[in-house]
Formats: sequence, C-alpha cells, structure tokens
Amino acid sequence: MSFHLARFFLQFGISSRTASINSSSGYYHLLFNPNKRKFTATAIPTAQKSSKEELLVVVGGGAAGVYGAIRAKTLAPNLDVLVVEKGNPLSKVKISGGGRCNVTNGHCSDIKILAEQYPRGHREFKGSFFDMHGPADTMSWFTDHGVALKIEEDGRVFPTSNSSSSVIDCLLSEAKHRGVSLQTRKVVSSASVEAGGKFLLKLEKRTVSFVENVKADYLLIASGSSQQGHSLAAQLGHSIVEPVPSLFTFKIADSGLAELSGVTFPKVEVKLKLENILRNTPHLTQVGPMLVTHWGLSGPVILRLSAWGARDLFSSGYKGTLIVDFVPDLHIEDMKSILNRHKHKYAKQKALNSWPLGFSLTKRFWKYIVDREGLIGDALWASISNNSIVSIAHLLKHCAFEITGKGQYKDEFVTAGGVPLSEER
Repeated sequence: MSFHLARFFLQFGISSRTASINSSSGYYHLLFNPNKRKFTATAIPTAQKSSKEELLVVVGGGAAGVYGAIRAKTLAPNLDVLVVEKGNPLSKVKISGGGRCNVTNGHCSDIKILAEQYPRGHREFKGSFFDMHGPADTMSWFTDHGVALKIEEDGRVFPTSNSSSSVIDCLLSEAKHRGVSLQTRKVVSSASVEAGGKFLLKLEKRTVSFVENVKADYLLIASGSSQQGHSLAAQLGHSIVEPVPSLFTFKIADSGLAELSGVTFPKVEVKLKLENILRNTPHLTQVGPMLVTHWGLSGPVILRLSAWGARDLFSSGYKGTLIVDFVPDLHIEDMKSILNRHKHKYAKQKALNSWPLGFSLTKRFWKYIVDREGLIGDALWASISNNSIVSIAHLLKHCAFEITGKGQYKDEFVTAGGVPLSEER
C-alpha cells in the first residue's frame, strides 16, 4: 500500500520549454524531449485562473488514483478532475494489510535507504522522488485529515482503528470535499492525442453498450497492474515490461509441514536457491516473521522474498529450494551446546515433550523436527546420540523445503513490470 506514487501526470506536448512547480519541499522541473515524443511526467500548474476550463482524467480509483486526484484539486482548485474506475473505488485498500491498510513505513527517514527497499526502481527513487512526498508527508497528510496513525515495531504504519475503512472514508470524503468527480463501472478503453495536444479518450460501460468520447488536458494512469493501464500507456508511446507476479506465498510439498498450518515464527532467515541463478544475490536472503499455511509458507519474510525474486522465480517456473534458519540469532555451535546441556539436564524426559525454551519453538513444530530427524517418539533424551544432536542443530539452521509453485490469486495483487521508470522521469 503506498500513497507516494500519485504526484505525476502524463501530458503530451512538443514544446521543449521547462515547466516548474513549487512543492512543499522545493521545486522540480520537466524538460520535454521533442525528439522522442514520449508522454512524460509533468506538473499541473498551481492555482492559476484560466479563461478556459481544463480537465484531468484519472484512470483507476485505487489509492494512487484517488490521492492523485485530491492532490491535483488541492494544487489547482479550478481544474476539473474525473476519476474513472471499472469496479469499486479503493477496493484493494480495503483488503490491504489484512484489512488494516498498511499506509507507509514509519522507521525509515533516509531517502536513499528507503529507495533501496524497492526491488526494482531503487536507482530512480534515489533522486527527488521521495523529497517531494515521502513517508513523513504521507503520515502528516492523514493525521491532518483526521486519521490517527500508529507505527508498529517493524515500521509498518496503520490507522489506530486497525481498520482500512478509516483510510477509505478519509480519501473519499476529501475527494468529495475537493470536488473530484468519480464514475464507476466504466473503463477508458482507448487513448490518443489530437493535433492540438489534447487527449481523446473513449469511455465504455462494463455492463451495457455505452460509448462516450472525452477530451482531456491531462491524463493520470493509475491502474496499477491492470492490463487496461498498460494498453493505454502503449497507445501513448510507452514501452511495457511484461508483468509477472511479485507478491505471493510459496507452495511446499511436505505433508508434515501442512499439519503445522497456523504456526507462526516471529523471526526466521530464509534463503532462496534457484537452479537458473548461480550468482550470489544478497536480496534473495531475507529475515522476518513467517507463517505456515495449509499449502506451504507465507508471512512478511516470504512475501518480501517473492518480491525481490519475482522475475527469477518466474523464469524458474516457481520451482526451487528454500533454506530456513529457524533460530537466526544463535550460532550453530551454540545450539549444539544448548542441546547437549538440555540432554544432560532432562535425560529421563522424552525428546518429543522437551526442548530448549531458548529456541522459541512451539510443541507442534518441535514434533515436526523430531519426526523429520527420524527419532522414535518415546525416545528419552539420554538415548539421543551426539550425531542426532548435530543433525537437529543443522536442521534448525538449514531446513530445506522444496518450492513447487506459488500461492494462487484470482488476480495478482502486486506485479513486477509495466512502464519502465526511465520513461516516467
């Protein structure tokens, strides 16, 4: 969920003049290249009265589209703004963050560090991008508009209500207050440019035979991973990087693991091994919370890993090996020592019912480890060999799972691809 990406608008022109706008954090400029004749980022002029009404059409009523429409009306109150949404506005906001809506990151104020957290595009984001509207600006905006926020331990920012409805109600209320028009159940099916430089857009209804032609001075394509937006961008001269899924869970072929569905791990280290990737890629190792599901593995650390490895996983057919360290804060030699001390202290207890509490493991997961190691359920700690202790320590530090696919969604929530960032500057 991000509200940082809705500040730029696609405008056609052949002038090589430089446009500038005064933002809260300084000036930024556009220099249009008449030789490439590309549609590029531009700023809508701030509140200046004009003899003619101008229209901005926003394609997509998600977080970026609605917030972008609000921002445009804030900067240029005399501008007519129309948001066209094919379904229900802000529908993904409603389900994001488990229904709580993860607004932004509240721990990272360093723009360069923040940009590095983006799997693709971090080089472009290191420029003036976050200077003009970063996480602090996002938090201030929502707070100023009545949405109380909280920063959780991992840096994620949520409304204190723990409900995405707080964010949705705020955005829709502010859009209405600013005079933004919203039309649903419609799609912008085509876009072209007239000789005079205006966009000619064809609007169609999804359920009935209806076609409407609209002329717009500005166009903001904020349709996310929708093919509709990609088609419009291509019609306007942009190249498209074919999208692939970029935020998904892993399917694991392990019946014993499936029995652990619902078990969570506050902190694990996961490393992705793919046959087609021989180089050492630091970002294919991640640390964070993990959740066991009935089909495999999920949780923030898996989703983050899927984002960084999106294209490599796609090219490998979503097959590979996941190495999990369930006790990342302990060295393997320390774990062997802890297991040996536990063996001597609890020699007469069954290994199945007793394990070092310092490992922070659940009983269900410990049974999985014991079973996977091949120990007999009634075996006492006194009978556990030193080789078995070494094997258990190694298994907890380097537990391998075969990835057989990715979790399925009707529509991919997040994808990697679309218009290259190099064409949006």
